[in-house]
Amino acid sequence: MINILMIEDDAEFAEILSDYLSRFDIKTTNYEDPFLGLSAGITKYDLILLDLTLPGIDGLEVCKEIRERYDIPIIISSARIDIKDKLEALNLGADDYLPKPYDPQELYARILSLLRRHNNDFEKIPNKDSDTQIKDNCIYFNDKQITLTPAEHEVFSILLKNRGITQSREYILNNAPSMNIDSSAKSLDVIISKIRSKLDDIGKIKSVRGIGYKLL
Repeated sequence: MINILMIEDDAEFAEILSDYLSRFDIKTTNYEDPFLGLSAGITKYDLILLDLTLPGIDGLEVCKEIRERYDIPIIISSARIDIKDKLEALNLGADDYLPKPYDPQELYARILSLLRRHNNDFEKIPNKDSDTQIKDNCIYFNDKQITLTPAEHEVFSILLKNRGITQSREYILNNAPSMNIDSSAKSLDVIISKIRSKLDDIGKIKSVRGIGYKLL
């Protein structure tokens, strides 16, 4: 599970984001008070989602203090769209800047992208707790070879890299070179069904209604 520290004084907005991200097994802990957020034990989190307009202290100062003390990904989530704020945030060490309002789907995609860049282990293959390996369009499980088509290989690789985390249909289609965003959801369902029939005891692919798929 991914753990995110959010420092956001808009409680309603924070709840909307938290509810959405929870569908992807992402736990979000929000602090409306930035001083409480700074003392929340930052090292136990994977990423920080930081607003700029905060009570008592500017978010840019919070960003500066975090970056001086911790090497943790920071995404600025702010209604302040002045280019000066964006440039200063990035110069202070923020990794990304997302102007409000935005679609939570975009936030989710940016979180995954940032964690992949920041932590090589985030998408390491094979999984350290797995006997599954992927090579040349084949899965090797306990020395048993299972051949996949190129599309099946790409889809399963995405699920394995993000084991336990729900992947949206759009993300899978956008990141499987043999497919594209114009491919129908039905085509993806067929590929998933074929993979399931080949996996047997390797693992189950769970359908997450209205979102996509997750490898358990």
